[in-house]
Amino acid sequence: MGKVLFLRLLCGVLAVLGVSLVNADDPYRYYTWTVTYGTISPLGEPQQVILINGQFPGPQLDVVTNDNIILNLVNKLDQPFLLTWNGIKQRKNSWQDGVLGTNCPIPPNSNYTYKFQTKDQIGTFTYFPSTLFHKAAGGYGAINVYERPRIPIPFSIPDGDFSLLIGDWYKTNHKALQASLDSGKPLAFPDGVLINGQTHTTFSADQGKTYMFRISNMGLSTSLNFRIQGHMMKLVEVEGSHTIQNIYDSLDVHVGQSVAVLVTLNQPPKDYYIVASTRFTKQVLTATAVLHYSNSKAPASGPLPAPPAGQFHWSMRQARTYRWNLTASAARPNPQGSYHYGKITPTKTIVLANSAPLINGKKRYAVNKVSYVNPDTPLKLADYFNIPGVFSVDSIQSLPSGGPAYVATSVIPASLHDFVEVIFQNNEYAMQSWHLDGYDFWVVGYGKGQWTPARRRSYNLVDALTRHTAQVYPNSWTAILISLDNQGMWNMRSAMWERQYLGQQLYLRVWTSVHSLANEYDIPNNALLCGKAAGRHP
Repeated sequence: MGKVLFLRLLCGVLAVLGVSLVNADDPYRYYTWTVTYGTISPLGEPQQVILINGQFPGPQLDVVTNDNIILNLVNKLDQPFLLTWNGIKQRKNSWQDGVLGTNCPIPPNSNYTYKFQTKDQIGTFTYFPSTLFHKAAGGYGAINVYERPRIPIPFSIPDGDFSLLIGDWYKTNHKALQASLDSGKPLAFPDGVLINGQTHTTFSADQGKTYMFRISNMGLSTSLNFRIQGHMMKLVEVEGSHTIQNIYDSLDVHVGQSVAVLVTLNQPPKDYYIVASTRFTKQVLTATAVLHYSNSKAPASGPLPAPPAGQFHWSMRQARTYRWNLTASAARPNPQGSYHYGKITPTKTIVLANSAPLINGKKRYAVNKVSYVNPDTPLKLADYFNIPGVFSVDSIQSLPSGGPAYVATSVIPASLHDFVEVIFQNNEYAMQSWHLDGYDFWVVGYGKGQWTPARRRSYNLVDALTRHTAQVYPNSWTAILISLDNQGMWNMRSAMWERQYLGQQLYLRVWTSVHSLANEYDIPNNALLCGKAAGRHP
């Protein structure tokens, strides 16, 4: 909390003094992170995990809007490795996205320096490994982006900040989990739930003060419900969007998503339970933490606060209550709702239907009957160097069709400045969670059954949230609108890592024939080159 308050105090002092922030406007922050294996016992049994600078979870990045991040990542694992920056838009810079479609993985005993900017963003974000099944071993952490001077936020600055990384967890080694998936076996039910890498932890705070809790679901597959005994939560931000400040007693947080709430310690001075438990599962797994009042006179006691009685219908209703705060400032000094997205006619509609087919006798996951496979050459490099045979822009259809599923390197073409409607159609009785790198998007509708054009009448075209990860309920659909203003090769994937690993992903190629640094930065001079791009010059 001290570092966070220092960042805000520094910004405030600079604003009062009227300092011209040439260095301070877009300052540089330098980090060196070393990735290693380590042995800890998150669920009571020793197991191998991925540490960053010896930490699990990894170091927290507390930065300010428009900071330039220079992060040297040293890979001391026995496998190639990448980190991706979940929700950081990477404006004009898909070269730094940290996924296998844009970056060559960092070889063992080697390093790569990421260079990116937290451009025009305020909010709660995360990072995690994108390679193989490393996410099951850790290597993840929080990214908190704070406001610059003179950019007002729609609530009083809280007295402190807590990041809570919640998620399901397996005792099985990540290599064994990956081998099981490669053999065609499904991922088993998780062994537990963690909060900041533990099943029990404590957050200390002062009675009468108000704190921000930043909650991110870092798990592999399971939606979680979050609640605090005896306390209400005021929702103020979702993945970079300031929200209408509704009050909730519990929140569903789906895989890959982040929310921020304000909690006032207005109860008698004792300790209270914090709970994260699995949703939509026959067996309910629960992790607890303690909210410790600094003047506490008694330990936490009594039954844990109960989860919601409703299931999918309850959760969808809650999701519809999340609304954009149209009067709040964005990362720039203008209202975040000044973009009238609902008055724009989409240039294209893309309907993406997920499925779980058998291909060559093994379970895979597919989108519009295509199960994605990573080529040896990153798509971004193949595009830049005009290398043929790596991908084709007609490898996947933009609407579902019949026929057997197959494997391919699926890429959907789009033009820079298109305004696209995307429908995630879920015909399975399983929860889905979809993420798009490089963008946030308006989540304009949820509904049951099959989407049809008539469903547009139910869209929220006024104050829908922008976010980077949207849930899709079983046998239901979710509709989003995207303004394609960020050139590059961008990963659209299931946030559920078994599904992503086994093919439920694709790339969106946002392209223009005009070469301009105003649209996209040049290839970095330190770019790793592999596959058919090996030996070429950046």
